[in-house]
This record gives sequence, structure tokens and C-alpha cells, in this order.
Amino acid sequence: MSFFAVLFALLAEQLKPLSNLNPIHHALAAWVRWAGRNFDAGADVHARVVWAITVLAPSALVAVSYYFINRYSTVLALAFDVAVLYLTLGFRQFSHHFTAIRDALEAGQENRARELLAHWQNLDASELPRTEILRHVLEYSLLAAHRHVFGVFFWFVALSTLGLGPAGAVLYRLAEFAGRYWAYRSRVTGTPTHDRLMDLSQTLFGWLDHVPARMTAFGFAVVGNFEDAVDAWRRHAVLWLRPNEGTILSAASGALGVRLGGQAAPVAADGARDVSRTLNQGDSPSLIEAEGSTQGTPPSMAHLRSVVGLIWRSVVLWMLLLALLSLANLIG
Repeated sequence: MSFFAVLFALLAEQLKPLSNLNPIHHALAAWVRWAGRNFDAGADVHARVVWAITVLAPSALVAVSYYFINRYSTVLALAFDVAVLYLTLGFRQFSHHFTAIRDALEAGQENRARELLAHWQNLDASELPRTEILRHVLEYSLLAAHRHVFGVFFWFVALSTLGLGPAGAVLYRLAEFAGRYWAYRSRVTGTPTHDRLMDLSQTLFGWLDHVPARMTAFGFAVVGNFEDAVDAWRRHAVLWLRPNEGTILSAASGALGVRLGGQAAPVAADGARDVSRTLNQGDSPSLIEAEGSTQGTPPSMAHLRSVVGLIWRSVVLWMLLLALLSLANLIG
């Protein structure tokens, strides 16, 4: 049933994508903000309590709801899976940024591309040369595809096989959102934030993302240039400040034959204040930074087209594997 749930959710998300200012984003921001305001008094234990309330409690509620719905009707359980996946997947929630920047670059409107990149990632792109614009778009798109699609896939399937339904998708999405929300408030809006809460949220998400990041990197290697991807993964993943990001981006670099990594663009001084957009944004650009670059050719427009193909081939690969797993369970 997992295969059909993912398939129907992907189709629904392609046909009717959520807008980047939909009520779900506002509700999540309000939920995380409420938990921090009411349960965080500054102690380390309070950071753990806030994270548990923010992430674990909704995931447990979804798991319990799925259990009772599945006991009543398998069809309703499938519909519940699809509905939750539709809300947690976000393929189209970042792709429109990618498309708009690509179209601007193809039309020779580099200033417009810089404005769109700055709006998407809350960074100062006014001085970025064309090659750096392309590099940032490639890196942010690859990470967004992982966090909005492949990471959700992994945890949905992992916990669904244990009978917990879509709880894994909720767990991953909320963990990712919580870590990014507190960093956003602290680094972009300048709002005072409990450092322990921010660090704990990002650390726990890093643990949850450890295996999915490597599965995504492996998928990129399989559907891209396998030998170069594995070689780049082995040699260059350590360049990035965050191991999970380094794993994904280095493997993608080898799979595409493109040079990635280097200094991040500076964050805009004023920043965007609309926290409802945090689900559509990547991490603070200062954190997506490498101490050097991978091998490969400098980013070009051809690589923008190549990365779209890489991501879609990876989606097809994991859907095929999920179909085989579902078939094996049915036969078994």
C-alpha cells in the first residue's frame, strides 16, 4: 500500500501543488512558536521538552490515528496516507523558484535571477557572478529535493512497514522544520533564540537525516555517473560543514560532472521577515558552505537541465524499488 500512497500523493502534488503561503505553513510556524514560548524557560531539559512536543507528539498522534483508521477501513487508511504525504511532500514548493531563476538566466536577465535567488534563500546575491548564481541554484535545489522528497520517502516507508502509517513522514518534516525554524529566527530575523534549543533541533534532525542523505546520494550515483559520484562522495564530502549536506552535494557533483562547493553567499542584512515561508527555504546560506570545491566543470545552464533529469530519475528509481518491495510483501 506504501507504493500507491506515494504514487497518488506525488500525482496530487503535481496536479494541485500547495501554494508557498498555504495555511499549513502558517500553522506549523505557529505551533513551533507556541511550543517554544510556553515550554522553553532556558534550561537544557526545556529544549528537549520543546522538541518532543513539537516533533514527537504530532508524529505519535498520526501513528495512533492511522492505527484506528486502518482497523476500521483499509481504503480510508490509504486515503489518510495520501493526505498526509500530500501535505509533507513538497516537490512543487521549491521547483517554481528553480524554474523562475532558470528562465531569467536563459533570457539573459541576470539581475532578475539574483533578485529571485535572494528572495528564495534570504541572501545578498547582488554581487554574485553568473557562475555562482548557477552553483547556488544547483546546491539549494539538490538539498531541497532531498528534504522535500527523498527524506520524506525514506521515513514514510521505514515507519509504514512497522504499521505506523505516515508517522515517519510527519516526523521527518517536523524535525526538519523545527531545526530550520529556530535557525531562521536567530540568524535571519534577529529574534533572540535559546541556543541549546536551536542546536538540539539541528542535531536531532542531523541524526534522522543520516541514513536518508546517504540513500539519496546513492540514488544520484546509480542514475548518474556512478564511478565519479562515488569517488567525489569519498573524497569531497568532508569539505562541507554538515556531513549530510556534503554527502548529497559531493555525490551529485560527481554524478553530474559539475563543480560544487565553495564560499556561501552573504546573508542579507535585513533578511525576509515572513516566517511562513520557512518551509520553502533552505538553511541559512552561511551553513551551506564548503571549505573547497569539488572537481568538475564550472556550473552552466546545461547543468540546470541535467539536475532536473537527475532528480526525476532518482524519483523513478526509488518508486521502482518501492514497487518491488510492495510486491514482495504481497507475495510473502
